[in-house]
Amino acid sequence: MSEELQLLILRTLDTDGEIADTGALLLDGQEVDQLQVLGALNSLGVREMVSHTSLDRERLHLTAEGEQISLHGSHEARVFNVVPSGGTLALANLAGIVGAETAKIGQGQAFKNKWIKKDGAVLKREVESIHDKVREELQKVERGELNEGKEVADLIKRKLVVKKKSTTYHVTKGPNFSTTIQRLATDLTAEMIQSGSWRTAPFKKYNFAAAGLAPEGGALHPLMKVREEFRSIFFELGFQEMPSNHFVESSFWNFDALFQPQQHPARDAHDTFFLKDPASSSSLPEEYLQKVKKVHSEGGYGSIGYQYDWKRDEAEKLILRTHTTSRSTYMLWKLAQEPEFRPVKYFSVDRVFRNETVDATHLAEFHQIEGLIADRGLTLGDLIGFMDQFFKKMGIEKIKFKPAYNPYTEPSMEVFAYHNGLNKWVEIGNSGMFRPEMLRPMGLPEDVRVIAWGLGLERPTMIRYGISNIRDLLGHKCNLDFIRRSGIVRFDKELI
Repeated sequence: MSEELQLLILRTLDTDGEIADTGALLLDGQEVDQLQVLGALNSLGVREMVSHTSLDRERLHLTAEGEQISLHGSHEARVFNVVPSGGTLALANLAGIVGAETAKIGQGQAFKNKWIKKDGAVLKREVESIHDKVREELQKVERGELNEGKEVADLIKRKLVVKKKSTTYHVTKGPNFSTTIQRLATDLTAEMIQSGSWRTAPFKKYNFAAAGLAPEGGALHPLMKVREEFRSIFFELGFQEMPSNHFVESSFWNFDALFQPQQHPARDAHDTFFLKDPASSSSLPEEYLQKVKKVHSEGGYGSIGYQYDWKRDEAEKLILRTHTTSRSTYMLWKLAQEPEFRPVKYFSVDRVFRNETVDATHLAEFHQIEGLIADRGLTLGDLIGFMDQFFKKMGIEKIKFKPAYNPYTEPSMEVFAYHNGLNKWVEIGNSGMFRPEMLRPMGLPEDVRVIAWGLGLERPTMIRYGISNIRDLLGHKCNLDFIRRSGIVRFDKELI
């Protein structure tokens, strides 16, 4: 096939002087695949027998449905044709005659065109004859007579036609043009040396300018690059990273220890992933568990609690953690077990899971950035002051706060930043002071306060790299070439 195609190109050039468009080439009466044409041109080009340039264009092609309509008529025309002239057709019989899909699509279009009307349970014609414009337009597309305009836009909208990019080639004679093909040797063999034929043998030229094959190497994902920037900020501010490699948590650490009631909507299967095997865990600190149970069901530390029958089996259920605050709770409890309290600054950046519908801005798994400071006598002013310092290191100068509600923080505040690109304030995080009902059962001293805040990793990453759909950043639709090309970001300029 390759040699036949090369000879066809050479003979056409010999006859016509040039080939204006290889799309018109026919081999044995059939169109030729342009990838095969390119292979033949490259082979001839090495011998300098021809030279070629590419012709890139968009062409219209009929979809499978469009081809059927071109052959048999549009859905609406087929529906019209089965309705008898001067008679009626039972609506219930339509799908059985023309098929369910044609009945569904064609009926609506025929009503819209005022070709037929519904009279009770039957269909009647409103006109005696019709012009099947859709079929006619599709046949024009096939013949190349219709390439643009409103008609084409409507056909594309109905998914009867698609635009496909195609590349053909303009070919001219090269300096060594001939209608016969001389075979070129690609290797110097022992036989050539022994016989001396290498002296007169035509060799294929080496392309010393060709780039070598680049070795495959790993590349950091953009999320990991931005993650390292956040970690650098925390380390610079004297924080210690929490061990957060616990994707599976008990409901106790994820919810109960955070003073989140067992009937809270977030603990429903529609919002949380529950494990089936193993479904529960009994390895919980008993003394602490009893204190958490008491503050939920009876209250304490100035609170009346939730006044409900707290169930242990609910707390023992295993889940995929919905936030990294479950690890923050565990670390604070560990801190409370030490002989003497010491101020701490903890942070984590890790993955969490929510049973959410996937769309352009939500995934079922994402990353959460979380930080906390535990010390004596902390106030809301300390939290606001630290937030101002923290976000300035990210390049965000304008922030403000809005009161909010969280089961485990009081007071709670949503954090907003001014987005210069959108010219409006956008929410970037959440913050608050952990409640006494959460801290006192752990055994922390009464004058110890904990300020905490959290934000997502995906949103700042999308902003930094100009990504509008989260599925292009993370998941099976992510382009590996995008990961390789993405540079390192720095928070020395305004993030948003």
